[in-house]
Amino acid sequence: MIKTVLPLSSIISMRFLGLFLVLPVISVYALNIEGGTATLAGIVVGGYALTQMLFQIPFGLMSDKLGRKGTITTGLLLFAIGSIICALANDILALMLGRFLQGAGAIGAVVTAMIGDLVTEDKRTKAMALMGGSIAASFALAMVLGPTLGAWFGVKALFWLTAFFAIISIYILYKMVPNPPVIHHTYHKKSNVSAILFNQNLTRMNITNFLQKGLMTFAFMIIPIVLTKTFGWEISELWKVYIPAMVAGILAMGPAAVFAEKKGKYKEVLILGIVFFLASYLIIGASDSATLFIVGVVVFFAGFNMHEPIMQSLATKYAKVHQKGLVLGIFNSFGYFGTFLGGIVGGIFIDTMDISQITNIIAIVCVVWLLIMITLPNPKHIKTLYLNMQEYNENNFAQLSNMDEINEWYVNDTEKTLIVKYNIQKIEDEQIKSILSR
Repeated sequence: MIKTVLPLSSIISMRFLGLFLVLPVISVYALNIEGGTATLAGIVVGGYALTQMLFQIPFGLMSDKLGRKGTITTGLLLFAIGSIICALANDILALMLGRFLQGAGAIGAVVTAMIGDLVTEDKRTKAMALMGGSIAASFALAMVLGPTLGAWFGVKALFWLTAFFAIISIYILYKMVPNPPVIHHTYHKKSNVSAILFNQNLTRMNITNFLQKGLMTFAFMIIPIVLTKTFGWEISELWKVYIPAMVAGILAMGPAAVFAEKKGKYKEVLILGIVFFLASYLIIGASDSATLFIVGVVVFFAGFNMHEPIMQSLATKYAKVHQKGLVLGIFNSFGYFGTFLGGIVGGIFIDTMDISQITNIIAIVCVVWLLIMITLPNPKHIKTLYLNMQEYNENNFAQLSNMDEINEWYVNDTEKTLIVKYNIQKIEDEQIKSILSR
């Protein structure tokens, strides 16, 4: 699995590294470029997420019809072109155009789908968790490299580096990633779009992704502006806040991922992360010194990195297997929309409010978020059973549809495997095997 997932994870992590590199400094950079205002800077910060959101489903459909590799290549080329335009931009409108093009290369869901093509059913959750961890690691690394390289070589150099990452990713795609097999699944039920949109658990996860990404972009909007405008820092000094934030994020990420994946405490990790968000913004709002402000930032990134490695994996646990592509597309779209709004709202708020008013509003949002997530059921009691179809009576498979203890069952025709998801509190695997053997 590692040999298959690692190259794909490196592609998606380099793409996100390129996007994250500029986040620590881009709001100040956009403010100082020709035509820059706080509101337009907010669009620059989150603008890529708007086109990312809009192109998620078209790219997914394109990958189904034209193939995964060709679609990923198209997305990476768009990302590279957008990065080059940003590097060459001398005014705010050109910078906005480049950011929109960066987001247009929306390959996240396509890479996830390709992992699903290449990795067997029983290892897909771990594979997605590995991808989520690589994105979180890119985020942490960018917190140090972004302000440091930006101070040494200028923000334009970060965009050139991002374009280089895109070209390297194309090389990795064709040299290290195998072609996906042709897989056909047979399902006993058809996908129901309305059931996905109105599924309470998936709605909670979509809201979580929306708010988590929105607060992240909002943080990147205000951190450099407050430090430079209020506390008189230089851009070259921003590493003093992002390095401790990165360290806190790394220290929080590992235990949180283990606690969630190994112990089944997904819900507890999500709630703890939200508490960190709430505390961080209250600290930021009360800051009368750069030191206290940094403490708030560190607490925020610790909470963010608790969430990041497990979010996609957890979302798919509430989805039927034949709905995962659509579920992840909707889930990612909510996240990108949150990213876009976080930048715009951040710019508007900075123009019209002081920092304490802003953080009080965010604190109220976090309290409401906590109340929503408290009722999320923990999926730890759902287990998956993989059975060789040749060892069981296929005429009995349909009986599983009428059993409340069975969460879902389906047949993987390519692997000749029956997959049964069941509640371990209500039934044991031996009982399932007995029913299928009659």
